[in-house]
Amino acid sequence: MSLALAPLPRRAAAFAPVLPPVAVLALLALPLTYDGAGPADVVSGLLVVYCVIRLLRERRRPLSPTAAVVLGLPVVGLALAAMGASSPEAALTGLGRYLQVFVLVPAAVLTLLRGRADFRVLAWSFVGLALWQGAVGVHQYATGTGASYQGEPIRAVGTFGAQDVMGMAAAVALGLVCAVGIALGRGPVRQRAAATGCALALLLPLALSFSRGAWIATALTCAVQLALAGLRRALRTAAAVAAAGVVLMGGFGVGTAQLTERIDSITQVTADPDQSVVDRYALWASAGDMWREQPLTGVGLKGFPEHRDGHATLALSSGSDIAGAGSEYHKQALLSPHSMYLLVLSEQGLIGLLTLAGGWLALLVLGLRGLLRVRRRGPGADCGLVACGLLVWLLTDFVYGDIGGPSTVLTALALGLAAWWALGGGERGHLVPRGGPRGRLEEAAAR
Repeated sequence: MSLALAPLPRRAAAFAPVLPPVAVLALLALPLTYDGAGPADVVSGLLVVYCVIRLLRERRRPLSPTAAVVLGLPVVGLALAAMGASSPEAALTGLGRYLQVFVLVPAAVLTLLRGRADFRVLAWSFVGLALWQGAVGVHQYATGTGASYQGEPIRAVGTFGAQDVMGMAAAVALGLVCAVGIALGRGPVRQRAAATGCALALLLPLALSFSRGAWIATALTCAVQLALAGLRRALRTAAAVAAAGVVLMGGFGVGTAQLTERIDSITQVTADPDQSVVDRYALWASAGDMWREQPLTGVGLKGFPEHRDGHATLALSSGSDIAGAGSEYHKQALLSPHSMYLLVLSEQGLIGLLTLAGGWLALLVLGLRGLLRVRRRGPGADCGLVACGLLVWLLTDFVYGDIGGPSTVLTALALGLAAWWALGGGERGHLVPRGGPRGRLEEAAAR
């Protein structure tokens, strides 16, 4: 039976495996309360359980040997760092969080996605979340109900609130990367046109997030995607983005003094840094000192806050100011070095960094190899551009950002998409289906 003639319930059932990851993204669109684990984190755990149940019912191997090695490599460093944690509670919470973000959820996404159709559904879900969060953020800027920035409640933070000011920036940036990848692919014209429109629309909320790190990571990633897509497309897209930037900065009056000053501050991080940059330098220095004390295994999971004051300089402030977007003014303690690489190096040592970053590098190499193979003639170039783009964005953002807060689950889902493409999904197009009518129906849905 063809997919086109299948009854609606059966067609919906054919897409059932990709619905749990989509549900995680949908829950990130809800306002957050910050009371314990967020709903998206809880559902991401249920996603792993659902994946295990499906594997047991279908009696198939969850991962290939290569995938098991690449995704399981971080467990070595995590186990050693957990043994060096200051308390069993810190060891368990730290180990659970790292396994969730970098091992279990990516492996579940890799296993559940059966083909390029599922991949595109999840990629478009990233775009949808970005559009929603961006719309909320633009409304916050326009009405003065955002997070505090230079004494004014204008910073766009979406539903993530002032306590996770990077949440909306990450969601919008990842959605923009997905949209650019789809637009540069070889899909239907209407799909590419819609993706181009979404990418241009997301430039405004990304600018209003005032996140220098997200700007840099997005600009670099889109440049890489354009280069991988070919010179002609790169020139056409660059012209369109430049025109949109002129309209954005001039025609709509977005080029405010705060935004201009924020852009200029990117080049002043050494000559005349602001307090946020000074704090970051101090935290980076503290992380480096911790690593020099324990170069192989670090100070243990969740150990950075405990050891920070013993290594911090007087330049480090008491915390960052949090206000606006529904939050009362308070100081938020600086409990991480704001660099994923330095956080891993300080808490897990050189072993942890090599195992974790080694897996990321393997995904990037394998993903780029698969993209170059299909770029000219093979199907799925849009999936490859999205997957490689997400990974490049994360690896760039990890230089001056780390995991933390409800938006962290976005990292896990993005790594899952990248892992699916890098570890053979792009070449096969779909996993080996089960026998019977239902298996053939799922195979058709995955194409």
